[in-house]
Amino acid sequence: MFPIRDHNPSERTPYVTTGLIFLNVVMFLLTMPWALGMTGLWDRLALYPVAVVHGQYLWGLITHMFLHAGLMHIAGNMLFLWIFGDNLEDQMGHLGFLVFYLACGLAAAGAQIAVNPSEGVPMVGASGAIAGVMGGYLLLFPKARVDVLAIIIVIIKIFTIPAWVMLGVWFVLQLFGGFSLMGGDGVAYWAHAGGFVAGVVLALPLFFRRGGTVFWDRTHGHPPHPPIDYHRSRIPEVRR
Repeated sequence: MFPIRDHNPSERTPYVTTGLIFLNVVMFLLTMPWALGMTGLWDRLALYPVAVVHGQYLWGLITHMFLHAGLMHIAGNMLFLWIFGDNLEDQMGHLGFLVFYLACGLAAAGAQIAVNPSEGVPMVGASGAIAGVMGGYLLLFPKARVDVLAIIIVIIKIFTIPAWVMLGVWFVLQLFGGFSLMGGDGVAYWAHAGGFVAGVVLALPLFFRRGGTVFWDRTHGHPPHPPIDYHRSRIPEVRR
């Protein structure tokens, strides 16, 4: 189950969100063995918690956000960034959103390092920064509608749920993964959780400038503009 789109249109062109996606794709193609094959660059720019603790490879705190380990890794991350990033950029402005994004990525890296400072396995991916975007989105638009694609064996279904349900479940799963044996499956669950919390906290000044709970009362948790209504196909269903 994963989101495919929201009903929350942005009112300005998301240049930073688009630029981040472009940069991530370029770095992915540069470092994949089956593409341009610059794998040494991947090794050099990843985040090594144990090295950072000893004051080495500090640039990895930033550069790891633009590296990915596989096609599904980058595809999933960029989908989440595209769905939720444009609306935060719309509210924060281009420069403000870029600073917010990088700060969330740093907070996510810090959370992962704090949990396991002796870890020597490289950490890569924009997941922590994007988790921060999701946290900020949850704070500002808890009732925005999100279309979710669910695949259950051979059943494929798209349904619409409020953002707080989708994002809340996602956050709980990260905590569960971090506390359970799932934490050894190579996924940086604590980076996800740390980035998410950082996103909520860093979005609070904007939330309060918008009026805080008055902003929620005015919009009832929905975006402050009309939603997009996606029309379903007129082709009739043929039941077996």
